[in-house]
Parts: sequence; structure tokens; C-alpha cells
Amino acid sequence: MLSSFRRLSKSKIGTAVLILFLVTVLASFAIGDIGKLTGNGLSQGTLASVGSAKVTDADLQQLMERQLAKLRETKPAATLADLSGDVDGMVNALLQQRTMEAYAAKHGLVVSKRLVDAEIAQLPGVQGLDGKFSSASYQQFLQRQRLTDADLRREITNGLLQRMMLTPVAANVRIPLGVARPYASTWLEQREGEVALVPSAAFKGGPAPTEADINAFYNANKARFVVPEQRVLRIARIGTEQLVDAGPTEAEIAADYNANTATFGGGEQRVISRVVVPDRAAAEAIATRAKAGSFAVAAAPAGFSAADVSVGPQTRAQLEALAGKPVADLAFAAAAGALIGPVQSPLGWNVVKVDGIQAKAGKSLAQARPEIVAKLSVAKRKEAMADLVGKIEDAIAGGKNFAEVAAAFKLPVSLTPPLTAAGQARGDAGFKLPTELAGLVKHGFDMTPDDDPTIETLPGEAGFAMLATGDITPAAAAPLASIHDAVATQVAAQRADARAKAVAEAVAAKASAGVPLAQAIAGAGVPGLPKPQPLSVRRVQLAQLGDKVPPPLQMLFSLPGGTARMVAAPEGQGYYVVRVGRITPGDAATQPTLVAQVQGEFNRSTSEELALQFLSAAQKELGVKRDEKAIAAAKKRLLSGG
Repeated sequence: MLSSFRRLSKSKIGTAVLILFLVTVLASFAIGDIGKLTGNGLSQGTLASVGSAKVTDADLQQLMERQLAKLRETKPAATLADLSGDVDGMVNALLQQRTMEAYAAKHGLVVSKRLVDAEIAQLPGVQGLDGKFSSASYQQFLQRQRLTDADLRREITNGLLQRMMLTPVAANVRIPLGVARPYASTWLEQREGEVALVPSAAFKGGPAPTEADINAFYNANKARFVVPEQRVLRIARIGTEQLVDAGPTEAEIAADYNANTATFGGGEQRVISRVVVPDRAAAEAIATRAKAGSFAVAAAPAGFSAADVSVGPQTRAQLEALAGKPVADLAFAAAAGALIGPVQSPLGWNVVKVDGIQAKAGKSLAQARPEIVAKLSVAKRKEAMADLVGKIEDAIAGGKNFAEVAAAFKLPVSLTPPLTAAGQARGDAGFKLPTELAGLVKHGFDMTPDDDPTIETLPGEAGFAMLATGDITPAAAAPLASIHDAVATQVAAQRADARAKAVAEAVAAKASAGVPLAQAIAGAGVPGLPKPQPLSVRRVQLAQLGDKVPPPLQMLFSLPGGTARMVAAPEGQGYYVVRVGRITPGDAATQPTLVAQVQGEFNRSTSEELALQFLSAAQKELGVKRDEKAIAAAKKRLLSGG
């Protein structure tokens, strides 16, 4: 609600610092690798520096890759291009991290290895089954996070430095109630007034624009009529129809059958109930109770439900993987209904009951043949397709052009009509690329006219396509002759808008001079103008609308009482005339909750601002260098996938 009072995002340091101060250590992991850039007195590969600490292009790439991985958790098809608006913030965030490191080094602030070790031990996912730190679990954690031990330690060290330096500066800020209350009172202010719309539609008509008017308007507004670049795409589908359909041989079928005897050869499963407890005595107690009755009832005193103990059908391999070889050997040697255990395994002491035995019938080679043929045929087609695509790519690399490759491999070629980057054909409103080819438009507009054809993978099982550009029509204003009527319509609309604006300004002037708004509207001499409507709004209601406050309400809270002003209506509808009547000041003395909210917002804003000011002062002391050319080049390379 009080975001309008928070100017933090407009500071020179930028909003990226808020991440540095507020997010957890794990949310800020980042470091990595890219090209070779120089300039601005910085060494090769360095984008910026503060003191002796550097932000490299490698750091930026790994941060982007980690952010992309996080984005793909909710948007699987995301690419680095989806991060284009965040790159500058990432550079700033990395520079803030290096500021902490350099400032701490200069002033002798040290984070001990023991303290970092303690932080690592508390991270989720680094503990073993006993709840203690496990080296194996830690290595798995690093792999999942795409970090090295050194990367993680650097990030944790930086987080601890933040606590050491920023927390004393910015924590526990308290803005007095005497400061918060006047601001809270402004949200309770109530304004009453009137609003009248002077619609442009009321001024349509009059003499048609002349050819001279149309030409003058067109020449003065050519940017309005620019047709975006259009490209013809040449597409050659690569599909199964180009393959020689060779099924699997009898030898291949037999080999697959023999390699999958576990699948086709039948077997046996045991229906298992099982509990695992830490000590032998507890396991013996469960086994004793199980001999006298239900296994689930026997396990209940140890805290196990019926669902906990029911394992279900298991092959020998499955049970061995679950409980270990000794348990599996005993279970598969026992009769149905047998109780086994206690038996020790790496997880504890096992008590197992064989609830039943299920025999699985096998298949002969003849019975399994259709299944094997179908599976191998799919695999052979994929292999043949990969081989064909490889040969086509080799032909392109060898210097053959699109037409030569298509002819050599008998690929069906299609040409699109001229398309915009949005995939629209301006000359054929009904044209639409097949769904599986729609993604080729972006690739086609990423190419230059001199680029070799590319092989693109189509979505699903649609195969591949060879893609090249055809004729390219640069962006340019459409010829006047082709849009003559549309330009004439805009000329007429502009005239109507100008007349509506003049009337609205005259009405506003009269209303400001004390003429009632309804009387000023009636005196405009334009029949059919809408009557004024009353307004009565509290400022707090504007905050609830966020960035969607209608222009009349914005104007209502921008003018002194008794005055009026014109404001444009959205989408060229015309002009509003807003007159402010009575203004009732707010009094937050009766709204302690609102005052507390304002105070809380100010506390947070001030904390963040203090942290920013500290970091800004540290950077001035250390000296900051930025290679804007290197940053721009790295950004371009990363976002293009180069």
C-alpha cells in the first residue's frame, strides 16, 4: 500500500542489491564461465571490479545458468533469452557480492573455516540417515546445485559477511510514530468531485479530408504505418518417408530376447510385509507379537501403520535393492506365510513376513516376437533418422546449398508467403503454419541472408526440418496507395480528437472559474455530451487499485479543491474533465493498525536504504570500474547462446 513512498528501486545502485541484503544464502548461489572480453583498463574476461575483487564473464554465465535452471522448474521450455531483462541486475548483484569481499579483506574482517563448516552442516540435504553431516550426501547436494565446494564456501562466506557488516547497519530500524502517522493520515483523505467525458466520437463528421490532408498526414506520421520486416522461409521436411523401412533381423530379435530373460522368462514374486527398527531387541519384540497374530498389529506399538509395513509384490532383485541380499535370500527361500528375522541390514534390524508367492508366466520367443519387433523397429527408425540427419548436415558443411541438399536427399520443399516475426502473412490473413512448424519462424528471423541452412528439431515426434531464408522485405512504411482509406480514417479521427480536446479545455477553464461543471458542459454547444458523474473516493482506495488507477481518479487527487482540469481518456476515447470539490483530511489517530502498517513499511524501506548507502560508500572507498562494452558483449553472447 505504501509503495509510492519507497524510492529504493530508483537508486543508482539498483534493485539488485535488495536481493543481496534480503535473500537467503542458497538463493544467491552463482559463479561460472564465458568468452574473452577486454576494455576500460580491466583484464581479459573481466566485466567489472571493485577494489581487487572482480566480476568475470564466467561469474555471469554461471549465475544465468543457475537462474535458468530455477526458472525451468516452473517453465520447462525457458531459455536464456527469458532472462534478458535480468542480466543488468545480475551484474549489479555480483558486483555487490564482490564489494562485501573486498571491503572485508581491506579492513581485516575474516570468516573462519570452522564457521563456514558449521553453516554447511545446517544446509538441507547434506545429512545422512543418522541426521548427521554426511560427505556422500554433501557431494550429492553440490551436484544438484551445480556447485563446487569452493563455490559454495565463497557464497556462504559472503552471506556471513553480510550478517557481520549489514545487519548492525540496517537491522532494527525504528521510524517514530510521529513520522508514520501523518503519512497514514494521507491515505484516509477523502475527495469529492465530478467527472465528465467529452468523447471524440461526438465530433466525427464534417468535410472529408482532402488528398493534400491525407498526404501531409502520411508524410508526417510514416512511423505509424511501418510494415515490419517480412521473410519467406524455405522449409524441407525430414521424416520417416525418407527412410528405407528395414525391420530388425531374426538375429537381432533373438539377441534382444536373450538379453531380457528377466522380462520374458517368467519368474517369481514374493508379497512382503516388513519393518526395520534400530535395535535387535525391538525387532525381536515385533517378531514375537507377529507369531501370535497380525503382522500389522505386531508392528503398531513400534509406531508403524498398516500402510508402513506393506511392501507388496517384490522380485528378488527388487527386494535385494530394498532390504539387502541376506533378507532377500531368506525371503525367497521361505514358504508362504513364513516369518523371517530379526535380520540385520545397513538400515537396521529387519522383520519380514512372506504374505504370499506369485508365479509369473514367461513368454517364448515366438510369443515375445511382436513386442520385440515393435520395440526394435522404433529404435532402428530413430537410428536411421539420426544417420540421415547427420548426412544432411555433412552435405551442408561441405558447401551444398538448400536446393542442392533437398534434391540430393529427395526432401519435400515448401515456401511460406512473406511472414512477419510473429508468423503472420500480411497478404494472406488465413495463412497459418502447421503447429509443428510454428517454432521455425523465430529461427528463420535469427538467420542472416548469408547463413547456411540449418537443421531444426520439430516438437514431439514430428521429425526434423531443413530451414533457410528466401526473399527478405525490410521494414518500411506501407505505400500510401495500399493504405489510403486507413490514413483518411486516421486524419478524420485526429480532427475529431482535436475538436474534443479544445472543448474539454474550454469546459475545464469555465469549471475552474466557478461555473458548475454541468452548466459548463451544457454551454459547450455540443449536443449529446454525457452529463457529469459524481466522484467520492478515499486515497487508500487508489492504493488498492495498484497501477490500474483510472486517469480521472489520479487527477482528482492531483488538484487543489475547487479547480478543474482535462485529462485524456484511454484508447483515444476522448477527454475527461475532472473538478475537485470538497477535500476531507484524514485522521489516522483512530486507525492504529494503519499507522503500524505505515511504520512497518518505513522501517523496511529505511533498513534497505541504509544497506544500500553502506554498500555505496564501500564502493566509493574501494573504487569501482565497469567495462560497459564487455558487459554488453557478454550479455549479447549469452542471450544468443553463442
